[in-house]
Amino acid sequence: MFAERIMPLTDSILANIGKVIYGKEEKLRFILVSLFCGGHVLLDDIPGTGKTTLAKALAKSIDADTKRIQFTPDLLPGDMTGINYYNQKTGDFVFRRGPVFTNIVLADEINRTTPRTQSALLECMAEKQTTVDGVTYAMDDPFFVIATQNPLESQGTFPLPEAQMDRFFMKLALGYPDMTNEREILNRHGGDSPLDTLTSVCTKADIINARKAAEQIKVSDSIKNYILTLTDTTRNSERLRLGVSPRGSLALMKAAQVYAGMMGRDYVLPDDVKKIAVPVMAHRVIVRTQNTIRLSDTGEQIIEHILDTVRAPIE
Repeated sequence: MFAERIMPLTDSILANIGKVIYGKEEKLRFILVSLFCGGHVLLDDIPGTGKTTLAKALAKSIDADTKRIQFTPDLLPGDMTGINYYNQKTGDFVFRRGPVFTNIVLADEINRTTPRTQSALLECMAEKQTTVDGVTYAMDDPFFVIATQNPLESQGTFPLPEAQMDRFFMKLALGYPDMTNEREILNRHGGDSPLDTLTSVCTKADIINARKAAEQIKVSDSIKNYILTLTDTTRNSERLRLGVSPRGSLALMKAAQVYAGMMGRDYVLPDDVKKIAVPVMAHRVIVRTQNTIRLSDTGEQIIEHILDTVRAPIE
């Protein structure tokens, strides 16, 4: 049973990360869905909500390496991917790898760097490789990017184009904790950080095996038709200028497979698709602006409306 490889692995990682990130189990589960699918996550969130801690805790939990890149307007592609430098001792050019060569990359404030640098990261995300001076270097496996941007600040930023937004498997926001969980943060982090004592609960190979197992989870024709109907509805909606791409349809199916495995099943239900649809689809659409004082609907609201109106199959 393929779910036997996914469900206990997920529970172990969630419990481990839960020692340092409190009250965010659903969002953490979605992040693991992206990891198991080989995708990447965009955290559209305010500062100070634990994004760096999340990346470090995830890396420690799966015994992986992690590096943080602070994106600024003067960051060059070579600062991220690496450069060839002249070694005077050997008389040859040697490639010095940049911080992108790791398992988990925290791309902090990705919208503060120039499109040129953003496109260099895009190749790493989409192709799992980077090209420097005509030579192509493969990324490590697993390779997982957690990119962040502040939704409240637009001054001095370079908004991500639709093509790069579509490369992110999911878009999420951790948000503020409630008072109970924030009190726990004050109690637990007042002295030594619990992150320092965190140990691994699995290996990188376990993540790769879970990814392969998820691909074998059954998706019936009725579920595929349901996914196609949802995406087709976004393309024909009068409230949207741009609907979900075929890449988005495939991402939704893969995410539903992993989520079903996390629930202990070897087959996908319509509820699995509904549960995962908003974080997978909402950032792939462009909302039609309203020439009125009333604010336009968000992509999340429109996807939720589509989920309410499109009839789900009855298995």
